[in-house]
Amino acid sequence: MEFMTGTVKKDTMEISDFTKAGYEGQRVKVNGAIHTIRDMGDVAFVVLRKREGLLQCVFEQGRSGFDLKDLKEAATVEIEGTVYSEERAPGGFEIRMETVRVLSEPYAPMPIEISKWRLKTTLETNLNNRPIALRNIRERAKFRIQEGIVRGFRDFLFGEGFTEIHTPKIGAKSAEGGANLFRLEYFHRPAILQQSPQFYKQMMVGVFDRVFETAPVFRAEKHNTKRHLNEYTSLDFEMGYIEDFTDIMAMETGFLQYTMKLLSSDYAKELAILDVTLPKTDQIPTVRFDEAKQKVAEKYNRQIRNPYDLEPEEEALIGAYFKEEYDADFVFVTHYPSKKRPFYAMDDPADSTYTLSFDLLYHGLEITTGGQRIHSYPALRNKMQKRGMTEDGMEQYLAVFKYGMPPHGGLGIGLERLTMQMVGEDNVRETTLFPRDLSRLEP
Repeated sequence: MEFMTGTVKKDTMEISDFTKAGYEGQRVKVNGAIHTIRDMGDVAFVVLRKREGLLQCVFEQGRSGFDLKDLKEAATVEIEGTVYSEERAPGGFEIRMETVRVLSEPYAPMPIEISKWRLKTTLETNLNNRPIALRNIRERAKFRIQEGIVRGFRDFLFGEGFTEIHTPKIGAKSAEGGANLFRLEYFHRPAILQQSPQFYKQMMVGVFDRVFETAPVFRAEKHNTKRHLNEYTSLDFEMGYIEDFTDIMAMETGFLQYTMKLLSSDYAKELAILDVTLPKTDQIPTVRFDEAKQKVAEKYNRQIRNPYDLEPEEEALIGAYFKEEYDADFVFVTHYPSKKRPFYAMDDPADSTYTLSFDLLYHGLEITTGGQRIHSYPALRNKMQKRGMTEDGMEQYLAVFKYGMPPHGGLGIGLERLTMQMVGEDNVRETTLFPRDLSRLEP
């Protein structure tokens, strides 16, 4: 009888192990995928791709105990050799190869050259070969940074007393409403894929006071733009016992500050690979929706065409305005018109044509929508009635408010958009592992 007693320490080393002193001249064992082979004649550089980056190994004719022809790019191998310092190598060291064990070999040539510093492909070719393209060091770095954003979101909110939740993605009713829904049959009953975890987040405020979730959301929007996806990852939180909606903006500012520090310390390598300058988060300006429209109309001589919403061009100009005037990378635009916000958004008591809500723009792109919610049962039903909404299918959601809810609010952040702006891409598909849009269901 054998028993598992926990993880097993392997004798193969990782790149980070070599940062410790004492390995110079030592014989070690490493494994990885062959990223590239540079044959210089009597010497060849065999560069391994490992989870932490690239590791340079050196083949020496007559000294290494195998034939270089035994190695192929994309093969996975286990190498034994001796560690030597080398300033020109990644990490400042290399391994002089002595023996090699081939773990697996490719059976077809690579469809794209992933060893290039930049992939020389179109976005379409990149996405068609996505599992292979993501092996490129720069492509991989984007998603390491994305990992850091999610990690920062989780760690910061845990520190602020939030509870992580996991809500259903199949439902009977949508929180956002509208026609942009993916409809499906659920055991002979009509159902939809959720556009947002909004209803469930609010329900859970009555349980845990502060909750958050990182999960996919689905939008059946027939957009084919550089900023839209039909499935994306939303970073959501909802918090109770707020004074007003500025508590939500303050919490998001804290998350951004925490995350930028985390990225600068734990993801410095990836930031350097992509030449990323992290945005300023020490203070973020706020401006009312109507004032923002007026400011850019005056400064950039632009006519206001839609008084109820911001057009993409207006968002870009607002971002430019606050960068020029205040050197700000982010700006909160507040008090959006009630006409363009969901029924649960709390109206401004001073002027009910506006709501106690906001968007956060990052270099002129909306990455967050949030605000204060209606927590009064009569007020919520009254607003639904004014909008001509039926309560069918909403009974369980409304019952939460019937039995008492604290003042609360929250937000949703588009992870892929935030990553896109941070790493300097201009198409959200570049920062989506496997994009889903109007034309793409694979890979």
